[in-house]
Amino acid sequence: MPLALLALTIGAFGIGTTEFVIMGVLPQVAGDFGVTIPTAGWLVSGYALGVVIGAPLLTVLGTKVSRKKMLMFLMALFVVGNTLSALAPTFGLMLVGRIVASLAHGAFFGIGSVVAADLVAPEKRASAISLMFMGLTVANVVGVPGGTSIGQAAGWRVTFLIVAALGVVGFLGVAKLVPETGRSESVSVRNEFAAFKNVQVWLAMAMTVLGYGGVFAAITYITPMMTEVAGYTEGAVTWLLVLFGIGMFLGNLLGGRFADRRLMPMLFTALAGLSLALLLFTATAHHKVPAAITLSLIGALGFATVPPLQKWVLDQASAAPTLASAANIGAFNLGNALAAWLGGLVIAAGLGYTSPNWIGAILSGTALLLAFVAAYLDRRTRAAGSVVTGPTAAEHAAVPAGH
Repeated sequence: MPLALLALTIGAFGIGTTEFVIMGVLPQVAGDFGVTIPTAGWLVSGYALGVVIGAPLLTVLGTKVSRKKMLMFLMALFVVGNTLSALAPTFGLMLVGRIVASLAHGAFFGIGSVVAADLVAPEKRASAISLMFMGLTVANVVGVPGGTSIGQAAGWRVTFLIVAALGVVGFLGVAKLVPETGRSESVSVRNEFAAFKNVQVWLAMAMTVLGYGGVFAAITYITPMMTEVAGYTEGAVTWLLVLFGIGMFLGNLLGGRFADRRLMPMLFTALAGLSLALLLFTATAHHKVPAAITLSLIGALGFATVPPLQKWVLDQASAAPTLASAANIGAFNLGNALAAWLGGLVIAAGLGYTSPNWIGAILSGTALLLAFVAAYLDRRTRAAGSVVTGPTAAEHAAVPAGH
C-alpha cells in the first residue's frame, strides 16, 4: 500500500478522536461553562449535523480544486475548529468551534476515499479505503480513552489542543505524501449531482444510515446499559469502549479484505451478523463477561460494513464519485443522530436501558433487506447489459471483411 495512505490515516485518527472524545469530557465541559449536561450535549449533536451539512457543501465547493489541495484545506479547517474549541471563553464559541471542525469531517473521508482508491489497483480499492478508515477505528482504541484521561487529569482544553496538533501532523502528511493526482477540475458540479440519478447510490446511503445507525442505537446509551444493567462501575466504561474500538479495528480490516473479493456477500454477512448481535445484546447485557464480548462483536460487525458500503458507492458513481462518497459519510452521521433519538424515545417510554438494542436490530435488519434489493437490481442491470451487447457482438462478427 502507498505511503500516502499513512497521511490519510493520520487525518482520520484526528477526526475520529475529536468526534468521540467529547463524550468522555462532557461533564467537565458542562461544569466549566456552567451549563447542564443536556445543553452540553449540543456539542455532540451539533458536530453530527455539521458533518451532514459540510460533507456535500464543501465537496461541491471544492470541485474546482485538486483533491490534494482540498484535503489540505480540510485539515487546516479541522485545526482551526479544534483550536477554537480549546480556547473558547464561552460555550457558544466552543459550539462554533465544534461545528467548524465537523465541516471538515465528511468531505475529508469522502474525498480521501476517492484518493485512497485511486492510489491502488482496482482489486485493492476496498482494502485501501479500510486502511484510511483504520485511523477512525484506532482513534476509538487509543485516541478517545487517551484524550479522556488527559482531559480528566489536565483539563479538557489540553485534550482539544492535542487534537489540533494531530491535525497539523495530518496537514503536513498530506502536503508531503499525497500526490497531485485525481484533480477535480475536469468534473463539473452537474456531473457530480448526476450520480444521484442512480438508485443504487441512494440505496447505499440508506444502507449506511440504517446499518451503522443500528450500532449507534446501542453505543449511545452504553454507559447506563453497562452500569445499571450489567453492573460495571463507571470507571470500567472507558475500557469497555476500548474493547468496542478493538472490535471496530478488526472489523474494518476484515471488511476491506473480503469486500475486495466478494463485496455483496461480505455486506450480507456483516449486516445479518450485526442484527443478530444486537438482538443478543438485550440478553447478554445483564451479565458482565457476555456483555463485554457482545459489545466487541457489535463493533466488529458494524464497522465491517463500512469499506464495502463506501466501495459500493464509489463503484456505482464511478463517473463522478467525489460528492456521492462524501454524502455517504454524512449518511453515517445521519444514522448516528437518528438511532440516538430513537433509542432515547424507547428508554423514555419506560422500556429499559436495553431497549435501544431492539431498535438497532430493526435498523440493521432493514439495511440487510435493502442490500438484497441492491444486489437484485445490480444482477438485473448486468443481465440486461449482456443481452444488449450479445447480439451487437454477433452482428459485428457477421459483417464481411472489408466493410
